[in-house]
Parts: sequence; structure tokens; C-alpha cells
Amino acid sequence: MTATALSLAEDLRALGLRPGATVLAHASLRRVGAGADTVLAALRVALGAEGTLVVPTFTAGNSDTSPAYRERTRNMTTDQIRALQRQMPAFDPDRTPSEGMGRLAEAVRCAETSVRSAHPQTSFAALGGRAEELLAVHDQNCHLGERSPLNRLYRSGAQVLLLGVGFEVCSAFHLAEYRVPDPARRTYRCVILRDGESRWMSYEDIDLDDSDFGALGADFEKGDAARPDPVVRGGSVGDTQARLFPLGAAVDFATDWLAGNRSRRLFTDPSQNAEGFLH
Repeated sequence: MTATALSLAEDLRALGLRPGATVLAHASLRRVGAGADTVLAALRVALGAEGTLVVPTFTAGNSDTSPAYRERTRNMTTDQIRALQRQMPAFDPDRTPSEGMGRLAEAVRCAETSVRSAHPQTSFAALGGRAEELLAVHDQNCHLGERSPLNRLYRSGAQVLLLGVGFEVCSAFHLAEYRVPDPARRTYRCVILRDGESRWMSYEDIDLDDSDFGALGADFEKGDAARPDPVVRGGSVGDTQARLFPLGAAVDFATDWLAGNRSRRLFTDPSQNAEGFLH
């Protein structure tokens, strides 16, 4: 049977999504078996008029410090690289599409009443009652830390929805990277719009790395299942499996897990990081 917005909304309610909730969603629509408009409509029905849907709308095409950029320019001459840099589009929150975030993220970004945060590489888009409040603060030198929407989502009691995807893409875990002692830092560069003109900016921030998020998520889920009151809910939504859990609980677990596990790892090359589109 082809999934409809109403049938998907029922699946989401059975999973535990309630009217008025705030949810940070990651989705693979191919696995759900429905289009972006249908899944978006289902989420809005399940959340109701007071609920808020948030999605990552990250961009990398305006950066020259990403692994993707280094790979793209590996065999270019100096003149070719300079020409490419001159052509790289500046981030415009009203127009720049997300990259690698999927069709649901783009559907939210393009929705008429959508709000988008201001970071030129790791923005979020949101729809619903708390959209403006949650996305109001996103400093340009703070990808996903205390001065980003992730912190406001953490403090607001938001949930995370993984719809046909695994913990590998759980962006909430990045907030924990800012909360471990002495996190590694690096320099980022990207093109932004300032006074209507394209300009390059550089800033220092946490060296983001999601290469171990799959293992982190597996341990989070395993530990949660052993609790007398587990918080991770699993179930079918359309043609795929989904997880719903409190963002705060995931970040708190990740903070301890990263502090204990990354101390034994040494990355000397940032291009090893799996989440190349962020850098």
C-alpha cells in the first residue's frame, strides 16, 4: 500500500510523536517510500499547529577548507584553483540550498513559513510554533555548539527523529563534542554575503568528526534498552524503521562517551572525518 500523509502520521503517533513537540528530524525518503511533500505533511499533522519541526540544512559549496574541496582541487593548477574560488557562491540563507541533507530538509527550507538560522555552513531550518525562537541564535564562529540552535533544542526538551537513517547522521551528537574537555580545534573558511557582496571569512571552531557516531549510537541504544525506563522508541514508519528519543538524553550520554573513547584516538588528518560536507 502506498503511504499517505495520514497513514504516516498515524505511524509517527504510534512511535511516540505528540502534538506540540519539538523534533529534530533526519530522514531517507527513499526508505520511507513517500515523497517529501507527503512526509512533511505527515510530520505537521502529527506535531499539530503548536509543534515545531527542525532539520539540518548544512552547506559546503562555499568552503575551501573541506575534504570535498581538497579532493575537487587535487589536480588543479594554482590559476584553476583561484578561478574556482572566485566562482564559489556566497551563502545566502534565503536562497542557498542545503547539500547532502536530503529532500525533507529541502522541503522544510523551501516552505513558505520556514525560518533558517544564519550560520554559513551548518544552518538549520524550521517550521512551527517555536521556529523563530529556536533558530534565533547561531553565531558564525560556532557550528553546532552552545551558541547554535542545538543548544536551544537541548534546553527546550526537543526530540530526535531518525527516519530510515542511523545514528551516523545524528547531528545532535555534535553538541557533545563541545562539552568534552579540551576538544580539538581547527580553522574554517567560507564565502558569505556582507553588505550585498561576496567576502571570504575564516574562523576557528571545534574540529567536527562524526566518524564514530555509529558506534556511539549503538552504545547509547544498548545502554538505554537495559534501563527500567528506556527513552528510545522504535517502530515502523511507512516502509522503514524509525527511532525517536530525547535530544538531551542523547547529548548527555554522548558527552561522557566521547570523553572516554576519543582520548584513545588520534586523528592527524582532518580529511579522515566522515562528515566532509561540514568542513
